[in-house]
Amino acid sequence: MSSQLESDFSLYQQVVARNPGEPEFHQALHEVLETLAPALEKEPRYTKHKIIERICEPERQIIFRVPWEDDNGEVQINRGFRVGFNSALGPYKGGLRFHPSVTLGTIKFLAFEQTFKNALTGLPIGSGKGGSDFDPKGKSDNEIMRFCQSFMTELYRHIGEITDVPAGDIGVGTREIGFLFGQYKRITNRYESGVITGKSPQWGGTLVRQKATGYGAVFFAEEMLYARHEQNLEGKTAIVSGSGNVATYAMEKLKVNGAKVIACSDSNGVIIDYNGIDVDTVIHIKEVERARIKTYRDFHRDAEYIDEGNIWEIPCDIAFPCATQNELDALSAQTLVNNGCILVCEGANMPCTPAAIKVFQDNDIAFGPGKAANAGGVAASTLEMQHNATHSSSFEYSEEHLHDIMIHIHRNCCHTAEEFGEPGNYVLGANIAGFRRVADAMLAFGII
Repeated sequence: MSSQLESDFSLYQQVVARNPGEPEFHQALHEVLETLAPALEKEPRYTKHKIIERICEPERQIIFRVPWEDDNGEVQINRGFRVGFNSALGPYKGGLRFHPSVTLGTIKFLAFEQTFKNALTGLPIGSGKGGSDFDPKGKSDNEIMRFCQSFMTELYRHIGEITDVPAGDIGVGTREIGFLFGQYKRITNRYESGVITGKSPQWGGTLVRQKATGYGAVFFAEEMLYARHEQNLEGKTAIVSGSGNVATYAMEKLKVNGAKVIACSDSNGVIIDYNGIDVDTVIHIKEVERARIKTYRDFHRDAEYIDEGNIWEIPCDIAFPCATQNELDALSAQTLVNNGCILVCEGANMPCTPAAIKVFQDNDIAFGPGKAANAGGVAASTLEMQHNATHSSSFEYSEEHLHDIMIHIHRNCCHTAEEFGEPGNYVLGANIAGFRRVADAMLAFGII
């Protein structure tokens, strides 16, 4: 082990000791640190000024109580979080996640990943993340409204157009963003539409934002496919885990670009439709009926539903894990390889375990890490901030710029991987490229 690797491992152990009981944060940290040694050896100033130590520690962590009243008049208590990880490149930027699995460790892992993702976009945004262990599923609109109002009653103190700009994530769509922004406006008596993104296009949002993460992942996959195999998506068979915004609009863009999506999923099971998943049906089920994906068979009787099925067992050319962290393990990765998959592109945050990534890399599968491949969402959020500032909005303008940004991210990852002697290693390329942009900004500002 080189002296630099030994130093990185020692630092990793120190950070783990200071942050016990946060396995997802530890995993994200390890995945980044194990790839940075070449960059640190090339630029000793990063080590001299302890950039790694500084970049691994959030700038601020906020935890607060969220009391709200359910429809039965009972008071419920949840916990809210907002972590500002790094502001070297701009105001904190990152989504809010409402899900019962949310803990401080979850938010820290997401915010840490966001540091490199946001840097890769080339846009002037820092990194942050937030959320609550509140579960919107099964709640009435009024209950969700009351929760969001209580959540924002504390959060509003810590956010602003040039300080911290939240967005949506799992469990937080345009409905929740509307309730949150309405409370911010009510408390502050200011119509600062740039204070939160993911808004409806009717009041400050951009038409492309809802689709941006899914579209962006497909744009990135297209670039990977051509770079590695000189092929395009036409005629390819795809599977996409999840059925939320990211998965839905990844499926939509895959279909438009000539691929056939044959399977998608939710936490209960898997739908297989060899005629091609009907995206309009999925959107209706999830956004209108707010039902489970098994309802798809009510509209398409030829489709197959597998209760608690494993989507990664279905043969395909390309796979998009778009549901949640650590959903794809080494065994599933090997199954994909054995079934002829040639490309895996992460639409979610850290959906593949480290062991799964190793399987893909060992078998020369083109692998797009989430911090690069799913950066389309935050890129579009930044475009929304720009539109709010200039009072303009255009779907074509936004989608065109989104495509350009994803091409830029892909090119940056490729060139960086080649620079450090590992062409085609998008994990190394993304980590080093993102790290260097943040590190150089931190050095420019001095020790802060």
